[in-house]
Amino acid sequence: MLLIIEGIVLCILFTLAVYKMSREPIKTLYNYPPAIQERIKSLDEYKDRIPTEKNKISAKLAACVIFVAVLSLLLRYVNGYTTFKDAFLYGFLLWTVVNLYDAVVLDIIWFCHDPHFVFKGTEDMVKDYHDYWFHIKGFFTGECIALAVCALAGLVVQFVL
Repeated sequence: MLLIIEGIVLCILFTLAVYKMSREPIKTLYNYPPAIQERIKSLDEYKDRIPTEKNKISAKLAACVIFVAVLSLLLRYVNGYTTFKDAFLYGFLLWTVVNLYDAVVLDIIWFCHDPHFVFKGTEDMVKDYHDYWFHIKGFFTGECIALAVCALAGLVVQFVL
């Protein structure tokens, strides 16, 4: 039952974070399929607003640090885990729940079909916006990232908290 409650709460928090970021879609350019990224980069009106690769990496690393901290605290003080194995496995399960929700609900159902996410100058790229395979691959990339993040959270739970 706790897994269901935590999963719902984390999905709601993740949705709020995505909604906040979606107010300035150019900041999330690298979450779009490659063809759309390339088109945006070629359009003059976006040239000075495109995040750099360095910004992209910095933002993702900062997010991972925040995830490790929040996940570690949740695993230790809400769930009571004290071992690496338990914290890692449960953390990975929670991550997978949110990652699957992100891929299916936020990406495939919401992003792919909401005109709010369509950049001016890319309206003709419907096929690219509906590239479900891009988001499915993103799910698996997220699972790989989860291995590292959850391992770090497991270490924090076992040795720090």
